[in-house]
Amino acid sequence: MSVPSFAYPSADDFAACPTSRVEVGSGRGPLPDMLACSLSLPGESWSAQIARSAVEAALHAHGLDRLAPAAVQVTGELLAAAWRLDPGGQLYLSARYRDDTLRIAAYDGHQAHGHPRIAAHCEARRRAALRLLRVVVRECGGEWGFGDSREPGGGTRTWVTLPRAGALAYLPG
Repeated sequence: MSVPSFAYPSADDFAACPTSRVEVGSGRGPLPDMLACSLSLPGESWSAQIARSAVEAALHAHGLDRLAPAAVQVTGELLAAAWRLDPGGQLYLSARYRDDTLRIAAYDGHQAHGHPRIAAHCEARRRAALRLLRVVVRECGGEWGFGDSREPGGGTRTWVTLPRAGALAYLPG
């Protein structure tokens, strides 16, 4: 009985794809426009601290440290509100930097209500929970909002945009 020979693929076999020709050790660090950070978190009170730390570390790694005061404040507010509206559920955070604007979104599992009065009350509750976020975003010249999540399972997506110039002016020094 003959056993066919098997050769393990070499590192060159994996680098054969023409789109993956980045040289290791090229000295190129993460550029600001490469910032793309997302994480899933449990719907617990301490998840906001983890999210703030993750956003701060991602900004530092991409040379965007000076945006951290506004971004960390906004991240904490987003996650705290998401936790209060969907305690014990699953939370998801996304941070991206494109076109000189930091975009942060939080997703929670709180479903939209079918009854108009209950939906209006819930929307007012979410807006009230995000009062400080609204002030920070206004100070930075950004925008924010929320609506139905397009993610599987539904829920609510709350998003923020912070233009670079405005975030740099937030808590200067």
